[in-house]
Amino acid sequence: MLDYLIPRAYRSRTRRYSAARQAAWTKEYLRWTALADFCCAVAGSLTAVDLRFGENVTNSYAVASLALPACWLCALWLAGAYDVRWVGAGSDEFRRVFNAAVGLAAVSAIGSYAINVELSRGYLLIALPSMALSDALTRYVMRKRLHRRRATGQCMLNVVAVGHTQAVAGLITELRRDRYHGLSVVAACVAGAEGGELIADVPVCGDLDEVTATVRRFAADTVAVLTCPEMDAIRLRGLAWELEKTGTGLCLSPALLDVAGPRTTVRPTAGLTLLHVDHPQLGGLRLLLKDMFDRCAAASALLLLAPLFGVVALAIWLSDHGPALFTQTRIGKDGEVFRIFKFRTMVVDAEQRKPDLIPANDSDGVLFKLRKDPRVTAVGARLRRWSLDELPQLFNVVLGDMSLVGPRPALPDEAAKYAEHVRRRLVVKPGLTGLWQVNGRSDLSWEESVRLDLRYVENWSFALDLQILWKTVSVLFRGSGAY
Repeated sequence: MLDYLIPRAYRSRTRRYSAARQAAWTKEYLRWTALADFCCAVAGSLTAVDLRFGENVTNSYAVASLALPACWLCALWLAGAYDVRWVGAGSDEFRRVFNAAVGLAAVSAIGSYAINVELSRGYLLIALPSMALSDALTRYVMRKRLHRRRATGQCMLNVVAVGHTQAVAGLITELRRDRYHGLSVVAACVAGAEGGELIADVPVCGDLDEVTATVRRFAADTVAVLTCPEMDAIRLRGLAWELEKTGTGLCLSPALLDVAGPRTTVRPTAGLTLLHVDHPQLGGLRLLLKDMFDRCAAASALLLLAPLFGVVALAIWLSDHGPALFTQTRIGKDGEVFRIFKFRTMVVDAEQRKPDLIPANDSDGVLFKLRKDPRVTAVGARLRRWSLDELPQLFNVVLGDMSLVGPRPALPDEAAKYAEHVRRRLVVKPGLTGLWQVNGRSDLSWEESVRLDLRYVENWSFALDLQILWKTVSVLFRGSGAY
C-alpha cells in the first residue's frame, strides 16, 4: 500500500541486497580472509626457519613449519577472528588477531613442556610476531577495500530503525555519513506513526507493531531499536522471538549517549539485568602516563620536523614579509588561559577584519568559519589543506598547555557562549587532534563537533589516543574538511 512512498533507490536496493546476497558476500569475504591468514602464516613460518636455522633446518622444524599455518587458523577461529560481527570492524578485529598470537604462543610453550619437546624460543619469537603483524596489515588492507566498496553502496546491511522520529533521523544521518560501518536504514517504524511519511527520504511504514512486517517487506538484515519507552520489555522480547525465526539481527541503543563499552558492565541484580556505568578516568596514573607520552612524543616530533619548520617559516615570510608564527589566546583545561602557537595563514591584520566577516559565517554554532575566507593567503591555504599550520602547537604540548589528542582549543569568546553541558570539554587538556578532526573536520556541524568532543572526554584511553593519531595521518593526506 505504501510502495509509492518508497524511493526507487530503496526498492532496487532491497531487491539487490536480499538476505541470501548478504550471506553470500560475507562468506566470500571470510573465505578470502582465511586464505590471506594462511598465506601470512606460511610466510611467517618460512621466515622464522630461514632466519633461525638457515640451511641447517631439521625435519622436526620442517614439520612444525607445515603445521603452524593450520594451528594459526585454528587459533584465529577460537579467538573469534572469523565472527561475522567483526567484519570490517577495525580495532576489534585486530585485537582478536593478537589474542590468537598470544594464545598460540602460550599453547606452544605449555605443550612443548608437557610432552618434553625442545622447541626453539628464537623460532617462535620470529614466527608468531611475523604472522600476527603481517596478518593485521593484510586485514587492514582488506578492510579498507571493503570500506571503498561500501562507499559505493555495496556490501551493506539493510536496517529497519525503530523509535521516535528524532532518534531515527539521527541514526540515518550518522550511518549515511559513515558508510564504512556497512549499515543502511531502508525503513523506519516510529512510535505512534500511521505510515505514509518520510524521514530523511526513508519511508515510515507504521508504528511499533509493524516492525516484523517491515522486516519481511524490505528483506532487512538488522533491526535497530533506539531509545523508546513504548518498546518495553514484553514487546521487545516478542520482537526478538519473531526476528529469531528469520535470522534477522537485533541491536539496541540504550539511553546512555556516547558511553564506550569499557565503561559499562552488565550485572544481574535482584533478578534484573542492569547496565552499570563507571565514572570516566579524568585523573590518576593513567593521566600522568598520557601526559608523559604526549610531551616525549611532541619533543621527538619537533626534532624530526625542524627542517620542515624552517621551510614553512621561510615560505610564509617570502609571501608578504610578515611574521611566520601567529599566537592567540585560547582556553585550556579547567578554563585556564594560554597562548597557542600556529604558523600564520592569514594576512597580518586578519583579526581587525574579522568583525566585517561575521555576517558571512558558515558555521551553525558559536564557531566562526568561512569556507572561502578572504583573509587566507595563498601559502596559508596550502598549509591549511595539510594542517601544517597546526604543527607549532607541538610546543604547547611540550609546555603542558595541550595534549596530542583532545577537544578543540576554544577561543575566549567561544567558551563564554558555551552551554553548561558543553563546558564539560574543559575538564581535559585541548588537543592537537581529536575525534572531530578525524570525523569530518570543519565539515561537521557545531552540535556534531561538540558531541564528538564530549564523547572523547567521557571515554578517553591510551588506546583511543593511538587510534586517533593513526587516523589523523590518513585524514591529513586526504585534506578533506580543511579550510
